Amino acid sequence: MGEGGGLGARHCVALATFLAGRPQQAAAQFESIARDMGLDRPGLRAELWGQAGQAWMEGGLAQRAAAAQSMAIDLKPNDAELRVDRGLSYAAMQAWPRAISDFDQALQLQPNDVEVLVLRAAAWRNAKDLTKALADAERALRLAPEHSEALLERGFAHLARGEKPAANADFNKVLKIVPPGSEAAQRAESGLRGDLPVPPPVQPAPAAPAPAPTAPAKKPR
Repeated sequence: MGEGGGLGARHCVALATFLAGRPQQAAAQFESIARDMGLDRPGLRAELWGQAGQAWMEGGLAQRAAAAQSMAIDLKPNDAELRVDRGLSYAAMQAWPRAISDFDQALQLQPNDVEVLVLRAAAWRNAKDLTKALADAERALRLAPEHSEALLERGFAHLARGEKPAANADFNKVLKIVPPGSEAAQRAESGLRGDLPVPPPVQPAPAAPAPAPTAPAKKPR
């Protein structure tokens, strides 16, 4: 930066900050770069806002993430990944109708995306529309019959409807195709005990970002 690297150097600093385990600080840096670009290169600004959103989510601030992702979507409205990312932020806030709307948009852009179908199934289940949750899970399984997450979602939809034999069949199938002790296996075992997943807690956004000590799971796209 001292030698005139400009916005590119600042982006490297933001990425290094994220990888150093300070996602909230990195998110603020990504946003600052996007703002300082003015009206130039809307595609690149959308990527920066999207990276900011991912960093806010990594830092546990879903509301800040959704706000950044909304800025990105305004610049790239037909980007399915941005819609999915914001849908996940809304899901973390338990704003299920908004999450479903974004997953709807993503599926219009990328029809028959199994991962998004599973996400929307989970959102429908949490929104208490079990018929639509089951329909999305079954549609996903027609495309990928041994998709463990789709099987889990169908199992939880059956369980929430009181259809325990059908739910157990899905959970037992999951246990046959995933490694023992994996997260999917643990969720299947929980389902066999009759336990439904608990929605994530809502994370309120503070007035200003603060560094977080936890390491990132992945770098922003």
